[in-house]
Amino acid sequence: MLQRIPKFFRSFYFITGMLFLVWMLFFDSNDFITQYRMSRQLSILEQDKEHYLEKMEEVQQDREELMGNPELLEKFAREKYLMKRPGEDVFIVVPKKEK
Repeated sequence: MLQRIPKFFRSFYFITGMLFLVWMLFFDSNDFITQYRMSRQLSILEQDKEHYLEKMEEVQQDREELMGNPELLEKFAREKYLMKRPGEDVFIVVPKKEK
């Protein structure tokens, strides 16, 4: 029965190489499946990084606009942080939700 298998496939080097390949693909801590998952996670994180870099750019532009214009800065402070001048009353109007 062993004689039917070609001599090349019975060689020590071929068997060792195949065992090494199987070990590296399935059983090693850096196996193929783990590498694929990590690669996919890396691409997701790179997309997130790109998104946050764009948001940082927008915030930087808004900051430059606010710091350059006192009227915009006052409007931003009143709307975002509900700040008011001394002796002034602030009313917050909340729209009713329709049921």
